[in-house]
Amino acid sequence: MDIRLDGISHSYGDTEVLRDINLSVPSGRIACMVGPSGCGKSTLLRFIGGLERPSAGQVLQVGNPPADCLNPLTYVFQHFALLPWRSVRGNISLVLEDHGIRGARAETIIADVLARTRLSDFADALPKQLSGGMKQRVAIARALAVNPAVMLMDEPLSALDSQTRELLMDDLVALWTRQPFTAVYVTHNLAEAVRLGHQIVVLSRRPGQIREVVEIDKPLEARGYADPDLEAVQKHLWDLMRDEARAADAELIHV
Repeated sequence: MDIRLDGISHSYGDTEVLRDINLSVPSGRIACMVGPSGCGKSTLLRFIGGLERPSAGQVLQVGNPPADCLNPLTYVFQHFALLPWRSVRGNISLVLEDHGIRGARAETIIADVLARTRLSDFADALPKQLSGGMKQRVAIARALAVNPAVMLMDEPLSALDSQTRELLMDDLVALWTRQPFTAVYVTHNLAEAVRLGHQIVVLSRRPGQIREVVEIDKPLEARGYADPDLEAVQKHLWDLMRDEARAADAELIHV
């Protein structure tokens, strides 16, 4: 299922947040959104997920979700949103219970996503026993359990230390390589964007407009740490954003 944004604009009162956003995210591709603080990245993600409606324009879902898709759209947040009294298995089963899926069918799905996220040995652990990286793996496994058509990822690695972030990026690449999924991925981290994105959408400072959509053809599994090709793309992104990021930072400071 493709996602298409047609003429998305939005204002909160007199504050214009987004202006005339037009974008297509093809099925099986990861689109990373980057831009200065306050440019409307997370707001745009909420529109895609249907949590809010824009002042103008529309979000279209083009094509059909997978036959066994339980939620066409599902979120992975920066903060893991795990229930502390439920085990890893219990947190994943929660989204299946919402669809009336229990018993053997639920166990099959849970075992599959635990294996895919390398959590099989931790199925009975409580969240308090897990590291930050492990908690985010649980959140990703929970999202995968509903077999979404599109994953909406709002800075999912920003709360993690740099080493854990690198490991989780490797995990996401491995997951996508095994079974490609569609995702819209919001991040402030340009290294994440060039590591994970098939297309990188660069937004201007508020009101957010698309400055450029950068396509990266290099396969995800062929991208690595300190890759000169990716470093060149990252430099280009920063050249696009530097002055506006500085202006946005000063604007936020003086609010």
